[in-house]
Amino acid sequence: MASFFLKTWSLCGFLILGGCASGPIPTLTVYETPQSFVRLETDPSLGQETGHSHPVDISTERMAAALRGIIVQEPLTRLPLYDDLSIPRRHPAFSESEIEFWAPLFRLALSKATPDELVTFYQSQPLSGMKREVTSGGLFLDGEELHVVLSNYRSQTLSSGDTSSADTMDDRLTPLRSLAPQKGKLSFEPSEFQRPADPISVASLFHWDRRELIIHVNRLPLTPTASKPTPVR
Repeated sequence: MASFFLKTWSLCGFLILGGCASGPIPTLTVYETPQSFVRLETDPSLGQETGHSHPVDISTERMAAALRGIIVQEPLTRLPLYDDLSIPRRHPAFSESEIEFWAPLFRLALSKATPDELVTFYQSQPLSGMKREVTSGGLFLDGEELHVVLSNYRSQTLSSGDTSSADTMDDRLTPLRSLAPQKGKLSFEPSEFQRPADPISVASLFHWDRRELIIHVNRLPLTPTASKPTPVR
């Protein structure tokens, strides 16, 4: 009898730990390197909702226009030892080279996504010493509105080479999780193409740091962009 209860508790403990450790499982990898990826994942926040407007065909030029309009406004107080003062306080979130890289991958991912999936992305850059900076998030389309979630913007974390860090690789597994409270505010230019976010609800309180822009993507003026990253099927 004691052996039976021991096995039962062991099984329960395994299931509990497994449940805690589990997260959204990627359903398709569109592009992946050790430093970056674009994936599809099941959207756990949908619940009983009908789902997103996927698959959808958005041109690379239109996707580039959406990324080009995302603006970061840094806090008023910035510290020389911790913040890059060479960057203007108000600046684009993505450089032109980053836009040329991400835009065709996001277009491809949205064309393959199902209504219950969203696109996640991740990029890690090494800094001096053992630190890295991570930019990650997700995007999906509802109707004609493109939702862009920037969960991490140049968030600093320890390198995987630092064995004293307990959370070195989780940032690759959870691109929608903020590694730290995100500084600054997000906005979109031109502002007439941004829809205000919905009022705060009880459900949204669980997304305490979800920085999300809602863009009228099909109305954006286009600027041609060339981009050639090779997707991984």
